Order: sequence, then structure tokens, then C-alpha cells
Amino acid sequence: MLFVETIGPDPNLVAPHVRLMEKNAECPNVTRIRLQFPCWRWGDGKYVDRMRRELVQEALRGPLAGQFENAVQWFYDPMAFSAFAGKMGEIATVYDCMDEHSKFNEAHPELSRRETELLRKADVVFTGGRKLWEAKRQHNPNCHFYGCGVDVEHFGRALDAETAIPQDIKALGRPVLGYFGVVDERMDYELIAKLADANPKWSLAIIGPVLKVPQHQLPRRPNIHWLGPRDYSQLPAYCKGFDLCLMPFALNAATEYINPTKALEYMATGRMIVSSAVPDVVSNFSSVVKVAQSHSSFIDLCRGAIEKPEPGLIERGLKMAAGNTWESIVAKLEGHVADALAAKRAGKNGRSSRSNPARSQRAKTGKI
Repeated sequence: MLFVETIGPDPNLVAPHVRLMEKNAECPNVTRIRLQFPCWRWGDGKYVDRMRRELVQEALRGPLAGQFENAVQWFYDPMAFSAFAGKMGEIATVYDCMDEHSKFNEAHPELSRRETELLRKADVVFTGGRKLWEAKRQHNPNCHFYGCGVDVEHFGRALDAETAIPQDIKALGRPVLGYFGVVDERMDYELIAKLADANPKWSLAIIGPVLKVPQHQLPRRPNIHWLGPRDYSQLPAYCKGFDLCLMPFALNAATEYINPTKALEYMATGRMIVSSAVPDVVSNFSSVVKVAQSHSSFIDLCRGAIEKPEPGLIERGLKMAAGNTWESIVAKLEGHVADALAAKRAGKNGRSSRSNPARSQRAKTGKI
């Protein structure tokens, strides 16, 4: 597998930079190419598209020669469509849509047009949420909803006796109400402030990088602890220090289509969970997650979960996580890609819903 990533521009670069990353011992079959551009050229979309393509093609002719011929091209970012679609000798195109990218702050004005073209070209489309599936299937009938998966073994370490709680969490007053993930426009900062004010003895631990949100927008209270990013490998240990897991999302355009990965990850840690009423959380996880319809309800649910944890709810969460491993989901995704390739070879249009109706129907039911 070749994974091409473009990171944020660097003011110190004078020309585009390409780096062939060292392989991870845990994933020896994954090769990564990292691209980066100088800030002064980042705004020139045609130049960025051309150079992204040329830099990758140069690597494929050089150190990676012969390793990725007749590949399936898999898109996560619609903005990459113009640079790569139809230009890399691919035998099929997959669009894996995890968010409604156009709803995010600072979304590129070209994004919606490129996504429409990608949806039209893709042989198969996957979405990470039910609402996303409802929206994207209007543009591509071979569209399938699969919720996020979870590394149960990894996050299950929060239940291991030998897992040590990090000192910065251990030092906080109990109970600890914890969150990990990106800190951006999807979070409800008014809710976080109200939650902290509801009980000064509660410690709110927020783990994750702050993106696209000015620091002055983050509420400041003695019992709110903005801990910044932590490595993925550390998250189970931090969760072990949580008495309650939070999903304090704002109900806005940026959260309308999200299906939070952290829901199943929290479940695998054996913790109670309280969330805002994000549509996909309501439809997919309400049998496990406590869902609040208002700020006051969110606070009440947190209070109840802390004072009277529900073992039955936690047990259902552990079972739901165990039934949604990444391995099981990836096997289903690969099946749809295989169907699309078989249909193309047979001279059809690559719609796996025609070649295997039963598999397509299982996907559309969005089983979690």
C-alpha cells in the first residue's frame, strides 16, 4: 500500500519537498510519501496539483519502480482528485468519505466541485456515517455506509491492571471527565464551560491538538485542563484515568454528518459515555451512549453517570466494540472493491450492488 500525505505548508521551504518515510515495523506493507510545499506557492492550486502528481510519479519511476502498478486509487481527500484521478494508471477508484468536508471552517472553495467529480468517477464509495451515506448515494448508487471500526485490543488496555495512569491525569481531582480528539469548531465550548461550572470538584481533561480555533475561544476555569495532543499509544492509559468519557459536540454544520470514531474507542475502555445529540450518535450508539438534547441534560447525565455507573450499559459497549473491529470492516470494504473490479473486467459499470445484491444490502443497513 502506498499512502500519499500532504502536510501543511512550511514558510522556510523555497521549493516543494518530498520525503519517502521510513517503514513502520508494525505495518511493513505500507509505504508513505510525505509532500510539503512552501507557503508562497500554497495558494496556487494548479501549481500544487501539478507538483503533487509529478513528485509522486517521480518516486514511482525511481525508488518505488514496479511496486504499485495497476493499483486501486483510494481517495480520502476530494481536493486530491484533480492531481491524481485518471493519471496514475489506476484500475479502479474508491472514495472513502469520512466527513462532509465542505461544511468545515476554511473549506476550499473548489472542494464541492471536486467532490462531485470524484463521486461521479468512483467505482465504489464508502461513507463513515448514515447521514453521509444518504447524501452521497444521490450521486453514486454504489455507495455503502460502514461506521468506524476500533482497535479493541489497543483501547482495551485501559482495563488492564498493569496499565499505568499518566501522572498529569493522576494528579487531577476526581472525578475526571475526559475527552480525546481534535479540538476544533465541532466542540461546544459553551457546554464545556457550563460543565465545569456545574461542579468545581469535577476535573475536565481535554486531550488533543487545537485546530482552527483561537485560544481565546477556549473556556478557562481552574478545573478545565487543556492537555494538548498525546500519542495514540498513550490514549488507553489516559482513558484509564477517566471516570467518564465525553463527546461534547456542538450541533452545527460541521457535526451534522460526523460518526465519531471515539465512540467505539471509548466503549472498548469500559467507561460510561455522555454525548451531545449528534445525528449519527443518536441512530447508531444510543443503546450504549447517554445522549443529551440540551446543555442542562448533558450536565444531568454526567452527574448521574458519575454517581451511579451502569454496568449493563458498559457491558453492551464492550460487546458493540468487539463486534466492530477494523479487521471485520476492512474485509467487507475489500469485498466491495473486489466486486467492482470483477464487474469492470466483465465489461459492466463496476456497481457492486448489481454483482452482489446481498453484500450491498448488508452495507446499506449500516450495521453497527
